[in-house]
Amino acid sequence: MSATDDDEIEASRAPLLDHLIELRSRLIVCILALFVAFIFCFAFSQSLLLLMVHPYTIAQGLVAVRAKAPPEGGGFLSSLVNAWNGARDMFLVLIGKQVAPVAPPATDLISTAPLEIFFTKVKLAAVGAVALSFPVLGQQIYAFVAPGLYKKERRAFLPFLIASPLLFVAGAALVYFTILPFVMWFALHQQIVDGPISVKLMSRISEYFDLVTALLLAFGLCFQLPVILALLGIAGLVNSKMLMAGWRYAVVVVVVVAAIITPPDPISQILLSVPIVGLYFVSVGCVWLIERRRKKDDDAQAA
Repeated sequence: MSATDDDEIEASRAPLLDHLIELRSRLIVCILALFVAFIFCFAFSQSLLLLMVHPYTIAQGLVAVRAKAPPEGGGFLSSLVNAWNGARDMFLVLIGKQVAPVAPPATDLISTAPLEIFFTKVKLAAVGAVALSFPVLGQQIYAFVAPGLYKKERRAFLPFLIASPLLFVAGAALVYFTILPFVMWFALHQQIVDGPISVKLMSRISEYFDLVTALLLAFGLCFQLPVILALLGIAGLVNSKMLMAGWRYAVVVVVVVAAIITPPDPISQILLSVPIVGLYFVSVGCVWLIERRRKKDDDAQAA
């Protein structure tokens, strides 16, 4: 700690009452930002609800693709070819490069309580408000905390403030465009439509919303792995050598966590495990860069 750093912290000191007044003003700004964003999102809650249900519609298209697949038979090679063609067609429908062979029916979600749809819209608007107002919330948090940090700490903290929401959005995008359609396809695939009984999936809108938010939070938080490991590296709790030595254990932990937080189908588990394992090795590289830069700074100070 240099004399310049001490002078910088001393200059930013203020009485406790001033800190409380500043905290109050920043909380008021955050609440106003959340309120305005909530009103805006609630005004478009119908459109947001349709956007949320879109992966369900994609899943119905995937079901239509599998329904048009050739019947089983013709030997092992023929079954393997049919499975490959079915997987290829499902992937093309998923990314929008192919139209489902049968137009999917209207997506049916049921409501079993008088105000269930209204409260679902309220919760959807609340989630949208947090996402929409996050730049304001993050800026207010940083502005309140920054005066108590050294200049180097502020420079180190700012990239994480930017990387964290970007990684969360990446995880949420993976859920919306890939995981959720396959989860709902798996659920629709369990229906019994032929035989002496008929079992049709009729999801409640609130339960579907809970599933969507749970997956978004789970994947978004898992994608924070580089931020967490980089912060631990800055604190000196982990190093790149330690992380590389334990990569096998990390892969096992990732697979176990993916099996716990995803639905019981191998597709979604693989789709979560592979990116997280990749992010783990990216995190090792980030920690290595932090160590290298720290060594350079120490050498420069020693000289």
